[in-house]
Amino acid sequence: MVQQSLARNVVGIIGNVISFGLFFSPAPTFYGIIKKKSVEEFKPDPYLATLLNCAFWVFYGMPFVHPNSTLVYTINGIGIVFEVVYLTIFYIYSAKKERKKLVLYLFIEAIFFVAIVLITMLAVHGTTKRSLIVGVICDIFNIMMYVSPLTIMAKVIKTKSVKYMPFWLSVANFLNGLCWTTYALLHPFDIYVLISNSVGAVSGLVQLILYACYCSCKGENIEQDDREMKPTSIHEISPSESFRA
Repeated sequence: MVQQSLARNVVGIIGNVISFGLFFSPAPTFYGIIKKKSVEEFKPDPYLATLLNCAFWVFYGMPFVHPNSTLVYTINGIGIVFEVVYLTIFYIYSAKKERKKLVLYLFIEAIFFVAIVLITMLAVHGTTKRSLIVGVICDIFNIMMYVSPLTIMAKVIKTKSVKYMPFWLSVANFLNGLCWTTYALLHPFDIYVLISNSVGAVSGLVQLILYACYCSCKGENIEQDDREMKPTSIHEISPSESFRA
C-alpha cells in the first residue's frame, strides 16, 4: 500500500510538471501581445474557461470535498495564477468594449463558482456527496476542453494537412491525459479524475495517429483555407492547457 501511494505521488508530480508546461505554453502568444500592444484577433474565451475549470479543480481537491488530492489543487492553483496573468494582459491591451465584456464574463463566472461552493458546503454533507457534485462539474468542463480539437481533427482529415495541429502540443496533451489517468487508477482510486483524463488520453492519441497519417502530405494549403482556419489563440488549435485532473 505504501509503495502504491508513493507511485501515485510520483505519477502525480510528473503530471504536475506536464500540466505546468501546458499552462505556460500560451506565454509566447502573450509576449507578442505585449510587444504589439494589441490583442489583435485573439479572444479571451479559452482563458476564461480555463480559469473557471482550474477554480473548480482547486475546490474539488480540498480535504473537505475530496481528501488525498493535494497534487490536484496545487497544480490548479498554479493554473489560476497563469490564467489571471493572461487575462490581465488581455484586459490591458484590449479595446474598451472588449474590456467590458471581459469584466462581465469574469463576474458571471465568479457568481456561478460562488453559488456552487455555497450549495456544496451548506446543503451537501460528507465528502462522498460533495465529491460527486464537484467532480461531475469538473469532468464536464474537462471533457469539453478535451474534445474541443474535434473540428481541427476533422479539418486535418479533409485537407490532409497537419498545419494547425502542432505535434509537440498533441504529445503533451496525450501524456498529460495518460499521466493523470494512471494517477486516478492508483490507490486511492479517483473516478472523477479518471473519467475526463481517459477521454483526454484517447483524444491525444487520436491526434497523434492523425499526425502520423498526414504529416507527410502537402495538404490543401490554399489561401482561402488559411483564412478560414486562422486560429484566434493557441487554445483554438489544441485542447486548453488547463490541468486535466
